[in-house]
Amino acid sequence: MMLRKILLASAAGLVLAAGAAPVLAQTSSSAASSTATAAPAPGEWRNGLFGVRVDRQKGKATVRLPAPGADGVLGRYLYQPGLSAGVGMDGMGLDRSGLGQTQVVAFRKVGNRVFAEFENHRFRAQNADADQVNAVAASFSPSVVWSGEAIETGADGSVTVDISGFLERDAINAVGRLKRARLGAFKAAPTLGYLDADQTLVFPDNVEFQTVQTYTSDEPGPELSRVTPESRSVTLAVRHSFIRLPDDGFRPVLHDPRSGTSAQVTVTDFAADLDQPVVSRLARRFRLEKTDPAAARSPVRKPIVFYVDRAAPPAIRQALIEGGNWWAQAFDRAGYIDAFRVEVLPEGAHPMDARYNIISWVHRETRGWSTGTSVNDPRTGEIVRGVVQLGSLRDRQDKMIFEGLVGAARSGTGAEDDPDRLAYHRLRHLSAHEIGHALGISHNFAASTFEGRASVMDYPAPWVIADGDRLDFSQAYTTGVGAWDRYVIDWLYGDAPGQDPAARRAALAAEVQGKGYRFVNDDDTRPLGSLQPYGAMWDNGTDPTAEFANTLAVRRIALSRFGLANLPAGAPASDLRRVIVPIYLYHRYQTTAVGRQVAGVDYGYAVSGDGHERAEVVPADKQRAALEALMQALSPVELDLRDDLIDLLSSGQSGNADRQTEIELFEGRTDAVFDPSSAAAAASEVVFETLLAPARLNRLVEQQRRDPGQLGLAEVLDRVATAVGSTGSLSPRQAELRRVVRARYAAYLAALIQGKDLSSTAQGVVRDSARRFGEQLKRCRGDRLETAQCAYLAEVLTGSPEALKALSETLPVAQPVPPGAPIGGGDWS
Repeated sequence: MMLRKILLASAAGLVLAAGAAPVLAQTSSSAASSTATAAPAPGEWRNGLFGVRVDRQKGKATVRLPAPGADGVLGRYLYQPGLSAGVGMDGMGLDRSGLGQTQVVAFRKVGNRVFAEFENHRFRAQNADADQVNAVAASFSPSVVWSGEAIETGADGSVTVDISGFLERDAINAVGRLKRARLGAFKAAPTLGYLDADQTLVFPDNVEFQTVQTYTSDEPGPELSRVTPESRSVTLAVRHSFIRLPDDGFRPVLHDPRSGTSAQVTVTDFAADLDQPVVSRLARRFRLEKTDPAAARSPVRKPIVFYVDRAAPPAIRQALIEGGNWWAQAFDRAGYIDAFRVEVLPEGAHPMDARYNIISWVHRETRGWSTGTSVNDPRTGEIVRGVVQLGSLRDRQDKMIFEGLVGAARSGTGAEDDPDRLAYHRLRHLSAHEIGHALGISHNFAASTFEGRASVMDYPAPWVIADGDRLDFSQAYTTGVGAWDRYVIDWLYGDAPGQDPAARRAALAAEVQGKGYRFVNDDDTRPLGSLQPYGAMWDNGTDPTAEFANTLAVRRIALSRFGLANLPAGAPASDLRRVIVPIYLYHRYQTTAVGRQVAGVDYGYAVSGDGHERAEVVPADKQRAALEALMQALSPVELDLRDDLIDLLSSGQSGNADRQTEIELFEGRTDAVFDPSSAAAAASEVVFETLLAPARLNRLVEQQRRDPGQLGLAEVLDRVATAVGSTGSLSPRQAELRRVVRARYAAYLAALIQGKDLSSTAQGVVRDSARRFGEQLKRCRGDRLETAQCAYLAEVLTGSPEALKALSETLPVAQPVPPGAPIGGGDWS
């Protein structure tokens, strides 16, 4: 009933252009490559979605909007701001091809003024009478964002207005994004911006404007000087796309938590019956229609076509096309023939033209996230344009990692372990992954645990297998979309003639649950304290702890022969400091996967009545095995490096600093030379940040309350204390690494005691464990280095709260760890 109401309401209360059609983003290449109307004479009108006239001398854009309807609206359009040219700094959200928020904009004439209003479609009274609809509209505010004086009213009722002021707004919130990135308090500088008349494009279903906008600050963040010639002035090219509203032929789909789709359209229906939820979610998807709706398999009216940015080098373009085209398999299996493909963007086409689904090749100062997103109709969830942003330095990071594993001489050989070959294969995965997001699909971070790595929507770590003293790359990456991907495409896009769509989707979800497919998304994976044992990024294997042994073995082999051979000939020897980081921390993500087993709870996204509603605690034996594996990662034997390698890692670099390198190194405390202790501290941080996350410690108390035989908090802390407490018969070089890890543990205990996230019971156990650990350290024996550190840590762990605070100040819990993600791929979309 709820679905029927949404379908009926998709056009309720909305003014749609008569005979409107979906935008051309899905069209074939021949249609999509059609050009705008011919360049007019100065001041000449160009007719398309609406009339446009550009005054190049004054830098103004005038539009001619249709006669107002009964509600006074001159026209409604999807409005999509974005960036044709960005800042080039990771983490700001001001990248080339980046998007602002999609809005439904209504132009309304009141008196002699035209107002631009962003409509509020989240709150509705669906399938209701006018009084209910009006009450909801009066309860939740729209946003009037601009007004301008009407220049002329035509004989046909059309209205002419100068729209320049609307286009000159901070449509992408550049000021707010710069402030959030702590880059300064900027303000718009209108006299330093202009309308780029050459980028004004007029088509039947979309109109494109571009403005150059400058923002200034008297006190900009110093980081901006690295990417701008004048840090007090940031200039952006802002794209403004007006897109014809899709007609009411699209069928919205209610989101199902088991579906693996990303629901970005939330609807609050105040007219919902009492037996229906007030809040519902609509899945995002393209409109895909068969030429023969009655056929189980049929060609489609308009295929979904993604275009690779011509800015990508030819070899990379080819890899992106090959990987992206993997999705054609899934659509074909769902019954859609020739429904999906990836091609190169037609020459001369603009990557931000709303007619094109784009795979954009984005340059930044440092490596960063790639994203896959879409322009959606906020009323229905229909995707009208897909936008993928791929960071151009990601493939170089992958190649560096592979060269760190096998040596630079293997590059270009074409062999199984060729770093170039492997990096291009990873690019294929990256293309498929981000396109998947643009198609409406969520991450599935459990996919590496079933059906032979079942989804490109997981973050794929290369599966390298230790075979004696050699590394086997034969199974490094999969090819093609996986079983989970085929299911999600079928759920989201598939149909079965004569079968109720909602019932079909529910049956599909139940079927994959019965097969043992798991689905874990971002919210249950990214937090360090996540308890979902199958939610991990960049991991491999059905058994995380068993695979951990292989991961450590790969790391040992790579480190045992690591040296100058891992650099290309002629490269600065100091580059070894960067290359060794992902090799020394090669186990970091599998460590997290193992840590999730401790206090782990396998919970899913069930619906009432599907038989999968109950969560299951990870068995005690698996939890204890995981704990032992983590203790192995803290062993000095695993943390040590060869003396000759340490000497090589102390080579310096002259000349200007390189930001790409600066942020990728272990932070040391030994001036310019390499500091093995800081590397060991970073490796121990990888263990402690997951194992000692407050949520995990609280859960250890709860699970033992319910089952006394389960792994408990006291047992975990006692085991860590035993592992790091004594140097025993260790050699002096290994004893110092043990002390490094011991100090990290003490710092964590101090921070936990002073924090506010533990339950009272967990807090009591941690305090008691800290005191016991301190007493244990008072009895330690060894050389002066050993006894001195033991005495220092014992004093603060058994002393006053002030002593604990002092420890936290001198030995902060947040040990810097060089950035890992995104190593080779991944996104926040």
